[in-house]
Amino acid sequence: MDKSPEINRPITLKELPMPSLVHPLLPLSSTPKPPANSPAYDGPFAVHSTRPKSLRTVTAIYKTKSETRINKKAEDDYHATLKALNSKGRFPRKSLGQHYMLNSEVNDQLVAAADVQEGDLVVEIGPGTGSLTNVLVNSGATVLAIEKDPYMAALVTERFSSLDYVKVLQEDFTKCHIRSHLSTVLQSGMNSSGVKSKYAKVVSNLPFNISTEVIKQLLPMGDIFSEVVFLLQEEAAVRMVDSSLRSSEYRPINIFINFYSDAEYKFKVPRTNFFPQPKVDAAVVSFRLKQPVDYPPVSSAKSFFSMVNCAFNGKRKMLRKTLQHICPSLAIEEALVSAGLPSTSRPEELALNDFVRLHNSIVKP
Repeated sequence: MDKSPEINRPITLKELPMPSLVHPLLPLSSTPKPPANSPAYDGPFAVHSTRPKSLRTVTAIYKTKSETRINKKAEDDYHATLKALNSKGRFPRKSLGQHYMLNSEVNDQLVAAADVQEGDLVVEIGPGTGSLTNVLVNSGATVLAIEKDPYMAALVTERFSSLDYVKVLQEDFTKCHIRSHLSTVLQSGMNSSGVKSKYAKVVSNLPFNISTEVIKQLLPMGDIFSEVVFLLQEEAAVRMVDSSLRSSEYRPINIFINFYSDAEYKFKVPRTNFFPQPKVDAAVVSFRLKQPVDYPPVSSAKSFFSMVNCAFNGKRKMLRKTLQHICPSLAIEEALVSAGLPSTSRPEELALNDFVRLHNSIVKP
């Protein structure tokens, strides 16, 4: 995280760097769509509704509800960020990991990476000034934005106050009951598009200091979310996606991510696109969540990850030593050999499937 001191005064234009162009977006894989005449499971968030089916109709609603269109894309740049912050006398708070996006092109690519379509229900964590929220709305999504900072929550609420399909909650996401909130959104009729939503998505410029905690919270929710797309610190993004064995960066989080999802590094975002500018670059990563029926076959996910964490507590030690509290060393050696692995194996040498086989051999249900 950036170690620079917090700014405790209104911001001036001179303090805002001109953002550089984001690196070109790599080819994105789109979510497969079933044939129009084929039966398909509508998922937990499928609803019928009467929301206008085109952005042209949505534009008409804006013009009748306010004199100026709320989601005017040209305003979501570094000038808009400065104006929004100064309008509330706010400044970025280091304790909340606040780094505001200055480049609307990055938000466009972030939404494209999640393949957000009209009728999607999208959760946004830390909306800040609402620049990403704006792009999500333009894509036809219903947005549930969760913001910890009460001042920024008030700003975003005010900005989208005329839209029934944007709901802002002032809450700490790491402590909130997301399933309950999603149910409330659906029952309130917010998701009012003519298109059926199969599963919700999460799209966020995530505060860097809570990224790992949020990922651990969301990835096991494949029963309600289909896709999670985050803007993260580049170093963390690479580490999470690269699960190369025998690497110094190979950790339990890699096993966790591969257990619950298919992760993909999308593109790099230079640090000059943020205010305040962090000391590191960022990157966008997508996590395609697995359905519970597709999880690796273990008797208990809790005992599985407990075993994995214990194994990595002594990363350079042999598993027959680090796991001997679970069963005798000889039994661990036999289980490794039966899985086609050396009896002297260390945790950094085992892939996800190897850990699954080992767990099922030495941990009894």
